Amino acid sequence: MEMKKRINLELRDRAPEEVTELVLDNCLCVNGEIEGLNDTFKKLEFLSMANVELSSLARLPSLNKLRKLELSDNIISGGLEVLAEKCPNLTYLNLSGNKIKDLSTVEALQNLKNLKSLDLFNCEITNLEDYRESIFELLQQITYLDGFDQEDNEAPDSEEEDDEDGDEDDEEEEEDEAGPPEGYEEEEEEEEDEDEDEDEDEAGSELGEGEEEVGLSYLMKEEIQDEEDDDDYVEEGEEEEEVFLLLFQKKKVFEGKRGNEMLKMMERKRMTRSF
Repeated sequence: MEMKKRINLELRDRAPEEVTELVLDNCLCVNGEIEGLNDTFKKLEFLSMANVELSSLARLPSLNKLRKLELSDNIISGGLEVLAEKCPNLTYLNLSGNKIKDLSTVEALQNLKNLKSLDLFNCEITNLEDYRESIFELLQQITYLDGFDQEDNEAPDSEEEDDEDGDEDDEEEEEDEAGPPEGYEEEEEEEEDEDEDEDEDEAGSELGEGEEEVGLSYLMKEEIQDEEDDDDYVEEGEEEEEVFLLLFQKKKVFEGKRGNEMLKMMERKRMTRSF
């Protein structure tokens, strides 16, 4: 399939200015030149034209937002200066499997100031002595050559990095969904504290009523016992008066009708004894 037809197929009823990625691998370039691709692809960030028998970049349109360009397995031997003019923001360029033979051809890439990764694998230039050292010295802006940096550390896979970031985001979302809403634990603790306070108040009020009843019952029993023991007393003087005074001082626990009756009974008893 020719490149022009392939582009129309890849658009899938989309407008060219909406496309950010375009893969044209294994189609056919007529006369080794680009066709059907123009500067209406203003948002294009990734373009792949691998194994399309491309020999010239002269008809490459202006793609200012293009970041990654795949041109592997073609028959490009020069003319790389077009890339700096048409795609000034390239960060990744794959020229592996092309007809690039010497450093002078690659020198044109010096004007790609944002270029970080360059792939020349399986090009004749890789057979040069001190190939890697020469390329890193010539293109000081790049970090990775053929997938490795100057210390032979492998370049990270951008797709894997995106997947890891996505997984981390998913885990955070799951934690947020599974965990209690913000402020929920504090509200629950406050409710528990309030319940405990209410329980303590209820227990205290019940205990207070019980104590009052016990105190009143105790004094009444004490008074009854005093009445039963009156016949046994031989001496009525100061001892009986002390008992009455003690009970009278405790009259503060007597409340209501029952308490008043008891006080009256105590007064009648005192008056009877005085006679």
